[in-house]
Amino acid sequence: MGGIRQLSFTLVPGENATELLDAQAHIWNHIFNFVNSLSLKCAAELGIPDIIHNHGQPMTLSELITALPIHPTKSPHVYRLMRILIHSGFFASKNRSENDQEEAYVLTKPSRLLLKDNPLSMTPYIVAMIDPMFTTPWNYLSTWFQNEDLTPFVTAHGKTIWDYGEHDVKFAHFWGDGMASDARLVMNVVINKCKGVFDGLESLVDVGGGTGTVAKAIADTFPDIECTVLDLPHIVAGFQGSKNLKYVGGDMFEAIPPADAIFMKWILHDWHEEECVKLLKRCKEAITINDKKGKVIIIDFMVGNQKENEKSTETQLFFDMLMMVTVNGKERTEKEWAKLFLDAGFSDYKITPILGLRALIEVYP
Repeated sequence: MGGIRQLSFTLVPGENATELLDAQAHIWNHIFNFVNSLSLKCAAELGIPDIIHNHGQPMTLSELITALPIHPTKSPHVYRLMRILIHSGFFASKNRSENDQEEAYVLTKPSRLLLKDNPLSMTPYIVAMIDPMFTTPWNYLSTWFQNEDLTPFVTAHGKTIWDYGEHDVKFAHFWGDGMASDARLVMNVVINKCKGVFDGLESLVDVGGGTGTVAKAIADTFPDIECTVLDLPHIVAGFQGSKNLKYVGGDMFEAIPPADAIFMKWILHDWHEEECVKLLKRCKEAITINDKKGKVIIIDFMVGNQKENEKSTETQLFFDMLMMVTVNGKERTEKEWAKLFLDAGFSDYKITPILGLRALIEVYP
C-alpha cells in the first residue's frame, strides 16, 4: 500500500514519437530565444562588428581572438559565440582563397548596421532594449495579469517608464541614444524617398522629439522650415538650438506650439486610445489656429502594412507585446488608426508605405 506509484505516459492518439520530439524541440527553441538577443548584445559590447570591419578582409578565428578585448582563458569560447551569431545571420563565414582553407568571418547587412561609425548604427538601440531595466518586467507578466498595475514595468519597478526616466539619469541617457539611433535610420529613408511630405511647410513641431535627431535632420535638409522640438522640460534642458531649430519644454497633452505640421515618430503607439485621441486633438488645435489648415505627420507601426510573412508578423507581435509590457500602448491596424483620427475630429488621412513595417501617415483636419 505504501509503495511508489508509477505513472504511465502514452502518446496522444495519432501522434508518433518524431512529432513528440519535434514539439519538445519547438518548446526548447522558444525557451532559449533570449540566447539570440543576448549573444547579439555581447557581440555589440565586445565590438566584434567593428573589429571584423576594420580588419579589411575576412577575419580568421585566431585573428579575431587576438584582436578581442577578452581574458585569455575565454579564447576557446569565441568560436561558440560566432557560431550562434552566424546561425542568426549577423555574420557569415568564407575561405579567404582557394589555397587558404581556414574559415574566416565577414559582415552581413545586419551587422553593418552595428558598426559604431555607421551614422545609422543600431547598437545604441540594442544596448537600450536589452538592458535589465527593460527585460526584468517580462518576468512579471503573469503577476501583472493578476493585479491592477498599469503595466508589468510598473509591477517590476514600482513606477511608470516615464517616471523612471525622469529620475534615473542612466536610463534617460541610453533611452535617448536608442531612440536617436532609430530616428537617424528612419529619417534617412524619409528624406531620401519622401521629400514631398515637407513641401510648402514653413514651420514644424516634433512632438516628443527627445534630443532632436528628427528635427535636426529636417532643419538641415529644409533650411526654410522653422523646426521646434517639444518634449518634457527635463529632457530638453541644456540643448542648444540653431538658426531654424529650437527646443521647448512642455507637456504634449496640455498644449502644442502652433505650426504648419506636427511630426510624431513612434509616439502614439506608446499610449492607450483615450490618450491618443487627446493628443491628436492637441495636434489639430496647433495646425488650425488662426484658420490655418496644416497637417499631422505620423511615423508608426501599421499592422498589416505590407504583405504578411512569418518574420514580419513576428516582429509586429513582438512590438505589440513590448508596448503592453512597458507603456500601456499598442500597435494598430489601418482601421484602428482611422478610428483614432475620426474620434479626434480629423477628416482625412494618407498612407505612404515606405518604411517596411512602419508607415508614414499624413492626417488632415
